[in-house]
Amino acid sequence: MLDRIRIVLIGTSHPGNIGGTARAMHNMGLVDLALVAPRCEPLTSDTISRASGADHIVHGARTVETLEQAVTDCTLVVGASARSRTLPWPMITPRALGSRLPEELSGSKSRIALVFGREDSGLSNAELQRCHAHVHIPTNPDFSSLNLAAAVQVLAYECRLAWLAQQEEGGSAEIEPHQPLASHEELEHYFAHLERTLISIGFHDPALPRQLMARLRRFTLRARPERMELNILRGILTSTEKQVAQPEGRRHDVDGSDTSSS
Repeated sequence: MLDRIRIVLIGTSHPGNIGGTARAMHNMGLVDLALVAPRCEPLTSDTISRASGADHIVHGARTVETLEQAVTDCTLVVGASARSRTLPWPMITPRALGSRLPEELSGSKSRIALVFGREDSGLSNAELQRCHAHVHIPTNPDFSSLNLAAAVQVLAYECRLAWLAQQEEGGSAEIEPHQPLASHEELEHYFAHLERTLISIGFHDPALPRQLMARLRRFTLRARPERMELNILRGILTSTEKQVAQPEGRRHDVDGSDTSSS
């Protein structure tokens, strides 16, 4: 289970924080680290020093340019956030996140990403909107700032507790779910398709978005659609696009019968 939990760091500015993150991961048995557009050289003497024996995780880390590349194969993406947003997103505690892991990772192809933002500004709204849920560490409100590696340590600890509980209950055997959940990549293709279709039918004006796509993202991600369900939705969108593209006199009723005049 722990092998399929990925830690994602976005825009990290200090190599020591990458090393500290690797150490926190190794402490708790996590091995998968992805770096998104780091603002520093990821592999330095400071990185190795702070890793304190977990430098194999640093050496094995994957560096990519975008969040989408880092989580494309993930079925659950959770962003660490300490700020309230204008559009509330599903928020969970670290303990609640841990309790969800055994079920979320019950399928052999399931994978979870825990996403952490920049040291100075955290995750952007656009990045948070690409997460199924947000996790908030309930720190002292009078001194809430957490070092990046410390934040990773808290969530990694909850992951390990969930894994240990699963071992004690004898629930380590994996059971493939009835239908696999849609991956992040599949969801992003769907959102692009949905926006294109809504524009074509005149329902969505990109110049006056009114947070429409953000709200549809929140609704869809909260629903956790299966891959088959998402394929059905995309099929509906494709049929809608075909109808819009046809001349007015050649469009079909909902049941597919031709409504053109003879």
